[in-house]
Amino acid sequence: MSKVTIISGSPSEETRLNGVLRDVLNHFEGIGIAPEIINVRELPPEALIQAKFDSKEIIEANRKVEDSNIIVILTPVYKASYTGVLKTYLDLLPQNGLEGKTILPIAVGGTFGHLLMIDYALKPVLTALGATHILKGAFILDSQIKKLGNNRFELDSEAKNRLVSSLKSFHPSLLTV
Repeated sequence: MSKVTIISGSPSEETRLNGVLRDVLNHFEGIGIAPEIINVRELPPEALIQAKFDSKEIIEANRKVEDSNIIVILTPVYKASYTGVLKTYLDLLPQNGLEGKTILPIAVGGTFGHLLMIDYALKPVLTALGATHILKGAFILDSQIKKLGNNRFELDSEAKNRLVSSLKSFHPSLLTV
């Protein structure tokens, strides 16, 4: 059976990334998979900043990653890169913590000028963590995510199609339930 963990690297609780997260969850739930979620912003700040590998919350988050064969990484783009809070968590994964996993990176940014952030900023770190099967991923513009209020969001049809296409890029054998 497939195990999926979604790592959300947004430092903000009310973020357009939540709209993307909701669509990713709906996709997996629609095929009978209930993903684990790691909201990095909810991990203890002192454990992240002080690299407390022995923190029970870090150990639990790392266990979710270890037990999964699919990892979806969501991040907003800040200063042409992924977020610092995501980096602090990735630094706490074991050296080969992503070995043997299929990784789908998804980023939300203000301009298509940041599209290559996935390839030139995020993928090298994922590779350093042992990832060898990193899917193309998806990049969604902030302007393609409409705020509905109460921390609810809606992706426009173009962005939703790109996201669904990325989610469907998993090999069917990985999605056996």
